[in-house]
Amino acid sequence: MPALKILLSFLVGLTIAGCTLPQQPSVRPVGPAAAPNAPFTLGIDVLASNGYDLLRGKRVGLICNQTSMTGNGTLTRVALRRAGVNLVALYAPEHGVDGTIKAGIHVQDRKDPVTGLTVYSLYGDTRKPTPRMLAPIDVMLFDLQDIGSRSYTYISTMVVAMEACGEGGKEFIVLDRPNPLGGWRVEGPPVEPQWKSFVSQVNVPYVHGMTTGELAMMVAGEGWITRRPRLRVVKMRGYDRNMLWQDTGLRWYRTSPNIPHAGSPLYYVATGMLGGAAAVDVGIGTENPFGYAGGRGVNPQVFVDYCRRLGFPGVGYEAYAREGFGGVKLRMDPRTPANITALDVYLIAGLQNQTRGAVLGRMSASQISLFNKVYGSDSLRRDLMRGVSPTRIVSSWKRFEDGFRAKRQRYLMY
Repeated sequence: MPALKILLSFLVGLTIAGCTLPQQPSVRPVGPAAAPNAPFTLGIDVLASNGYDLLRGKRVGLICNQTSMTGNGTLTRVALRRAGVNLVALYAPEHGVDGTIKAGIHVQDRKDPVTGLTVYSLYGDTRKPTPRMLAPIDVMLFDLQDIGSRSYTYISTMVVAMEACGEGGKEFIVLDRPNPLGGWRVEGPPVEPQWKSFVSQVNVPYVHGMTTGELAMMVAGEGWITRRPRLRVVKMRGYDRNMLWQDTGLRWYRTSPNIPHAGSPLYYVATGMLGGAAAVDVGIGTENPFGYAGGRGVNPQVFVDYCRRLGFPGVGYEAYAREGFGGVKLRMDPRTPANITALDVYLIAGLQNQTRGAVLGRMSASQISLFNKVYGSDSLRRDLMRGVSPTRIVSSWKRFEDGFRAKRQRYLMY
């Protein structure tokens, strides 16, 4: 196949378990609900159906948390042990192996109460597995449910773990999972080199439209790590790029304390950058975290009127006021064709105006640093503070978005 020849030229030593890459159609907007011609099956279940053949005779490590489940709701680590796989160590990302630790809080090494295995923290004193952590294993499995946004740290954990395994001569296997935002949505700015961080580890748009397996192939193939491991991706079956979470038939497991619902990833994109500013409310602690956009002292009806004039299709607004904040509750159609990352910028700009500059002007040094890292540049804050329009800012992303769509084509598996 032409696509396979292209892939092999870029990815010597990388394999995709049980598949070759088909030629992909041109990128198109989010489409109608998918009608897959095969039952949907997660990567972990495909691995199981093949008798865990890739793990035979190997000491296995697993990067996992509470989302690491088989399709029938069994913890991946339990399923591996029951199958007789030689699982010897676990590794936890941000929020811990149980997903209960708040954002930004260090995770400690611990014993897993389910399996009794040591859980090494990948969000503590180090975020990259050390040689000591990797010594017990021959192969590392990655089985985390990502949410499709660059600033969500699970993909950063994958990237640095891949690099560590490459340096240590360990194999790396991704058990692929769906992108809950679908496979067509590509939105947002690049990451400038000086702003690379654990919330912007690789230079992809803020919303990249790839599965973790596809992204792993791209990370290795584009040379975004200093040493790539022998990489395998266990593909899902019955998945295509039109699918959103509700199309899979899977139960949603809270990926972190503030991503409780299958729709939460879309709201995270809409207000995640806003949430790093000052004197704002994005609904943390409510029934819909990231589903609010408000500022201290803002007139809710004035802000509703502003938001409705923006004309984002598939997005609705309801006025709210709570605890001294005023603004809007967002209601979003999961299949909205709107650029939701752009909406985030427009919300920041509107609240900046309504609060007379407090949203961006009263940020602490640590808030400014994190805000810039999440955006991938210090330009957003600087431009909005000097009056550059959100329209101009968003239009500046187009060349990068288009280039990324073209570049990612050779790595798309579905």
